[in-house]
Amino acid sequence: MTPCWIRCNLIWLLAALGCGEPAPPQPTAAAPQPESEAAESEAPANRVPAADMSPNAQLDVVEDLRRAANLELHPSDGGGRAWVESSEPVPLQVGRPGRVTLVYEAGPDGIAADGSVTLQVSPFWRWSTPQTQIPELEGYTRVATDAAGIELHAETLGEQMLGIRIEGRALSAGERIRIEYGAGPTGAHVDDFADAASRFWFAVDGDGDGRRKLIDASPALRVVAGPAAHLWATLPSVARPGESVRLHLAALDMLGNRGTRATGSIALSDEAGLLDLPASVELAPEDGGVLVIEVRAQAAGITRVHAALGEFRATSNALQVSAGVPRILWGDVHGHSGLSDGTGVPDDYFAYARDVAGLDLVALTDHDHWGMRVLADTPELWEQIRASTRRFHAPGRFVTLLGFEWTSWLYGHRHVLYAGDTGRVIDSVDPATETPTQLWNALEGEAALTFAHHTAGEPIATAWQFAPDPRFEPLVEIVSVHGSSEAADSPSTVVGAMPGHFARDALERGYRLGFIGSGDSHDGHPGLAHLASPSGGLAAVLAEERTREAVWEALRARRTYATNGARIILRVGLGTARMGESLPAPPADEPPDLFVQLIGSAPLQHVDLIRRGHAVERVPLDERWDATLQKSVDGLASGDWLYIRAEQIDRGAAWSSPIFIE
Repeated sequence: MTPCWIRCNLIWLLAALGCGEPAPPQPTAAAPQPESEAAESEAPANRVPAADMSPNAQLDVVEDLRRAANLELHPSDGGGRAWVESSEPVPLQVGRPGRVTLVYEAGPDGIAADGSVTLQVSPFWRWSTPQTQIPELEGYTRVATDAAGIELHAETLGEQMLGIRIEGRALSAGERIRIEYGAGPTGAHVDDFADAASRFWFAVDGDGDGRRKLIDASPALRVVAGPAAHLWATLPSVARPGESVRLHLAALDMLGNRGTRATGSIALSDEAGLLDLPASVELAPEDGGVLVIEVRAQAAGITRVHAALGEFRATSNALQVSAGVPRILWGDVHGHSGLSDGTGVPDDYFAYARDVAGLDLVALTDHDHWGMRVLADTPELWEQIRASTRRFHAPGRFVTLLGFEWTSWLYGHRHVLYAGDTGRVIDSVDPATETPTQLWNALEGEAALTFAHHTAGEPIATAWQFAPDPRFEPLVEIVSVHGSSEAADSPSTVVGAMPGHFARDALERGYRLGFIGSGDSHDGHPGLAHLASPSGGLAAVLAEERTREAVWEALRARRTYATNGARIILRVGLGTARMGESLPAPPADEPPDLFVQLIGSAPLQHVDLIRRGHAVERVPLDERWDATLQKSVDGLASGDWLYIRAEQIDRGAAWSSPIFIE
């Protein structure tokens, strides 16, 4: 997730890039309300009234982004090139001290006296802030040049940002500045998450007017995983008798990074004896801590695999082998890479989802306008996402969906998915596409879906005044690393929760929305975002085939449920309706039966029946691993709805999509 200090610091940087020296970042504030009709009349003609915006809308953020996009820059701004001269150690390791020497070389226009070079260490995780005052503290940075007559004035400008002002005379073309980051005895703290290309961003104010631009190609370094700290085992949730399934085994570091140097024999056992499982498999150095093996489901039943590698132990999620139950595909359709405000490159994002998390479907949804470079204005970044999405798509095994995040700081964030390999980034900062209605209008004729997320709280709540367009928005993401936006009584509610903006509030408005979860991960770990965050999110999709067509049809039909990362098997039916479907209002003397089946990834604590805005009944489950419930539901009337929420003793939770009464 993106903590507030990161959000504020990025705005500080973007404002500096686009608008001269900015004021210090301010705390998030609610959108101002017009005090009178006169005040309202002063707003731009195309502006939606502030009362229709999110209660924590951030107009100042949007204005800063627009100013940055429209700024006129001097030809020398953004000039020059930079590279990594050396690093210690090679490669850098997550969370450990490191030292990096970088070189900047002035471009053809040079840099005027009082111009500057800014070094922005990746602002999205936990690199040390460069500082030039105290050698004994982490992040100490030395700045020097061999150019005669040049004096350099270096100071910390903000979190992870160092400014270097040119004094004495202009820095001429080809002259260099050498920067030793982590030059003191404690070095610099390296990012907590592995990354094939962790960037050191350079920006140049060539004429000294306070406006700076990123250079064309900021240098990057590889950051590798730390030592193995735990073992992870994942199976699909459903298989047919005689079918081959993939068992995913991963020795990950403390925060879930892949690429550890773990080796050795992994002992395996199948608690119900349903699989043709080998007694052990070997993890070799070239495996990078990750193995995927195929095993055959030989008989019907429910089983889990136990794995052991030295001191590390893992128990997989439950696998139900059955000829008749609906297949469950696990997905994460919301997450970010280093192309916006996350970690890692797109290829590594998809590979982690497929090989480590064992997902069936995934989407990378980098922000349209939230990162060091603007996806909406940078076609080569969008093409990189499209190319990775195409490359990893493997019908029958692994489904990828093309997507981006429409990051509205006025009406709430939504991610957008396309059914195929084409589609465009729609800009939430553009006044022509700044409202949800304008977004849906821009998607007219596209096979696309939109998903509101973290609807009830930070970083921005959803403006439910805009009714979801049923052509594009049949679902809402109710849980992610930000917490749950299901309802105020939900486990681990979203930070900064605001009454009236939960998913249950949207149902009370009469909106027909199914539920999914997804990670909203920024650590490069789709499918396992909960390993390094208090919460996570997964989408359970009821589709028989691992194809885009089958997944798309299930999403549109609301045949989905949500979890906070736990792979809980959940089945719900009411009369003839499954989750997400509608049921005619039954006669008063013929109440339909509710059926619930739960198979936990940990012992189950209780299940709640939620009906028309209230938890009407809680059933204790006494730490059973699986449970089946059946009861009649009285008094159902047109406009009613009902869904199930289940919780485990390990705080894992699942929410069925609602069933609606016609």
